[in-house]
Amino acid sequence: NTTESAVAVETLDDVPEHVLRGLPEDVRLFPSAVDKTRLGVWATKSILKGKKFGPFVGDKKKRSQV
Repeated sequence: NTTESAVAVETLDDVPEHVLRGLPEDVRLFPSAVDKTRLGVWATKSILKGKKFGPFVGDKKKRSQV
């Protein structure tokens, strides 16, 4: 007899609207390949090196802080 614990799974409803608006056309949010309870960022086609998109909302950190 096994007991399964309820695990909260992140959905698009949990993502702030500004994040969804800031995603490039060729980027989608789908279940993460690393953690199935979270959303991951997936490209629907190759993204060129150096491509920028946004707007960035949050606090910028130095490499030494992450």
